[in-house]
Amino acid sequence: MVSLEYPLYPIFAFLGFVLPLIPLPWHLQAWNSGTCYYMVWTALACFNQFINSVLWNGTALNFAPVWCDISIRITMGASVGIPAASLCINRRLYQIARIHAVTVTQAEKRRAILIDTLICVLLPLVFIALQYVVQGHRFDIYEDVGCYPFIYNTIVAFFLNESWPILIGLVSTVYCALSIGQFYRRRAQFNQFLASNKSLTSSRYFRLMALAMTEIICTVPLASFMIWLNTTAQPVEPWVSWENTHYDFSRVAQYPAFIWTQNHWLLLAIQLTRWLVVACAFIFFAFFGFAAEARKHYRTAFWSIAKLFGASTITTSQDAQPRQLILRRGSLPTYITKDKSIDGRNSLASSIAKSSFSDKSLFIANSPPIDLTFCAEETSGADLENAFHAV
Repeated sequence: MVSLEYPLYPIFAFLGFVLPLIPLPWHLQAWNSGTCYYMVWTALACFNQFINSVLWNGTALNFAPVWCDISIRITMGASVGIPAASLCINRRLYQIARIHAVTVTQAEKRRAILIDTLICVLLPLVFIALQYVVQGHRFDIYEDVGCYPFIYNTIVAFFLNESWPILIGLVSTVYCALSIGQFYRRRAQFNQFLASNKSLTSSRYFRLMALAMTEIICTVPLASFMIWLNTTAQPVEPWVSWENTHYDFSRVAQYPAFIWTQNHWLLLAIQLTRWLVVACAFIFFAFFGFAAEARKHYRTAFWSIAKLFGASTITTSQDAQPRQLILRRGSLPTYITKDKSIDGRNSLASSIAKSSFSDKSLFIANSPPIDLTFCAEETSGADLENAFHAV
């Protein structure tokens, strides 16, 4: 059966794999571990769905069982890993809002990353391991979708599978509410601090806050809806025993599209699982892919590639606008006049030197601004700058 989503879904899934990874380098430089884990889990989930949608387009044959064993565990892990990363972001924003002492030692940076790693890596791994308790058989294969985990729908599955995203989302909601409260109580001091520090902008802080709030708005309602959907699509069975749940565990169920699409609730559940990870990727890129620091890195990458083809740039004003392209071999472009470009009193070296040292703006890798003005009496401006880099 020919899928109406092919090749639309594979294209979006591949874009969902690529786009979140674009801001990854400068977030790594800024020690934003929660944001980095969000990018990695989202990209991994989209890549998994991309592979499945391509390999099993028009077929439900079990020709890659090892990949399916890996694929269903990526699906399981991402269902907890993405909300867990959002929790880490909200937790870090709350720490920024309530911090009373500035400490930026390497040990504290490593400890913060370790805690985020435990939440974003160890927690999903524990979740994946617990799924074996309620995993009825090895996996399912749906035509046009690919590998899909099978969870035996019992009351035990609610506690070991379905409740995790809701619990993580609720904890994240508490952190988010506390962060907003702390921010609004110190809003005036926060604005004064930003006005006196041109290297810090409120947009970085608010973009992280907006991303975290979006995840909260989506996580708890959607997880609750998925619980209702699972109980509607399949009846809740009583837990009998371990042997009953895992009877004929090595079995692989294969469903042609004309069969599984007849169950509209099952169709809705599967499509939500597929498209939500793609939506997470695009939402993240919408928040961070067009920011000022992102555009700066895009320009740097563009001119780095241009140099490989024998081109370089010069600037004609102190604010580095507009950029002009000069070929290393060949004549000067016609729009550059001789008296300004090659006059002995205005050499290329002096032009570059002037433009290089005249730009006094300081770029800091993407990291949220920090509200520390309420403790200004005991904290210096240099400490505030260091605290910003630590976050």
